[in-house]
Amino acid sequence: MNQTGLGVSKPTLLIALGGNAMIRKGQQGTISEQFENLRVPISQIAALVDEYNIIISHGNGPQVGNLMLQQESCNAVPKLPLEILVAQTQGQIGYMIESVLDEMLMEQGTGFHPLVSLITYVVVDRNDPAFVRPTKPIGPCFTAIEAKNLTYPTMQTPKGFRRVVASPNPVTIIEKREIKRLINAGFLVICCGGGGIPVVRNGRAFNGVDAVIDKDLASSLLAVEVGAELLVIVTDVEGVLSDFGTPKEKVIQRLSVKDARDFLRHDQTGKGSMEPKVEAAVRFLEHGGKRAVITGLDTITSGVNETAGTQITDAEINM
Repeated sequence: MNQTGLGVSKPTLLIALGGNAMIRKGQQGTISEQFENLRVPISQIAALVDEYNIIISHGNGPQVGNLMLQQESCNAVPKLPLEILVAQTQGQIGYMIESVLDEMLMEQGTGFHPLVSLITYVVVDRNDPAFVRPTKPIGPCFTAIEAKNLTYPTMQTPKGFRRVVASPNPVTIIEKREIKRLINAGFLVICCGGGGIPVVRNGRAFNGVDAVIDKDLASSLLAVEVGAELLVIVTDVEGVLSDFGTPKEKVIQRLSVKDARDFLRHDQTGKGSMEPKVEAAVRFLEHGGKRAVITGLDTITSGVNETAGTQITDAEINM
């Protein structure tokens, strides 16, 4: 195989895959289903490798939830802390993405592109207000009686009581220098899975903490720290929706940073789970990024080419 792409100067693209890229609604989440689901976004990513240096980040909600459920179902072995479960899913999902990407590259006859999956941890501030009021439910559901006997805090959800942890802001990606060197050397890098393993500084060392970092915010920070020009956030809808859930619902094709900030402040019908994605896009652009895109699983390439999804830039848009 030739060495296409190695050492070639190309713009850097970070693609943040949501957890729905692997497990769709109504599915059991079997490994065969997850591999098959990955073919849709990964085939499009493979088509972009000759034009961009590519970093892939990913969610891990369903996978880490399954590991927590397995832990609660078995007392024969010691239970693992959340940081270790996040690390396990980084290895698991990184392997799956890398396997499918390698297959897609071979199918399309692309020249050699080395791949690497990197266990990534992310510094958070131990004084982050999120630790005072945890808001992120994770893991299995419990009855009220079961929840009283648990050793960790819980919150009530529509499906029952669930463990609740903090979701602090990411401060810096520990492996940012290594990631930048790898992409400059032509590697396709899979990293920052599940928002990264959350750690706090302890002198010159780091300690893991029970927390969940938002995957899109961590991806935005990584994109800034490695100097990426383009951030693509992939979700299960076509883009940012105005008038969400109403007959007037439609995709917003373009937003300026100002428009996006206004959306976060005022458009309560459209925010929902889209809020951290828009916030991530805005942070990226406010810290030097050129363009951010929020798009669907089957429109990644079109989103990069500005013909699908919601395009967000730092320029004013004439709506």
